[in-house]
Amino acid sequence: MGAGVIKKEGGGRRSRRTRSQPMAEINVTPFVDVMLVLLIIFMVAAPLLTVGVPIELPKTAANPLPGEQEEPLTISVTAEGTVLIQTTETPMADLIPKLRAIAAERDSDRVYLRADGAIPYEVVVQVMGALNAGGFSDIGLVTDIGGPGLDGSVADGENG
Repeated sequence: MGAGVIKKEGGGRRSRRTRSQPMAEINVTPFVDVMLVLLIIFMVAAPLLTVGVPIELPKTAANPLPGEQEEPLTISVTAEGTVLIQTTETPMADLIPKLRAIAAERDSDRVYLRADGAIPYEVVVQVMGALNAGGFSDIGLVTDIGGPGLDGSVADGENG
């Protein structure tokens, strides 16, 4: 495959012996083939690595919050009322103790709350109270852009 032998004939009739020398070229075609296959695998797999909870976020005209160095803690509330810390389902009764344990390990007290727009506001306020009791005072509400503004305009420039 990669290395071969070059046979050189001796000069004339008298020398019937053949000399063999190693080939000094490297065949990179198999290496390139493997790299292209790996590239395609990673391109297909990369979008699948983002783990999320399907939530229909309410829309707003507010600007996004600035980013952080530490991975943000995200609390999600689904349309069924299920509470998730990152992607782990957590009963409401266990929420405050788990949040206290997480707050003790983190440098930042910022947390992002993602709540489905279909759930009652009461559930959102209860989760916010649990976050505050768990040691998180900097709560950011996550929404989608493109919602109506206070003047009746839509955030992307259209009138609603």
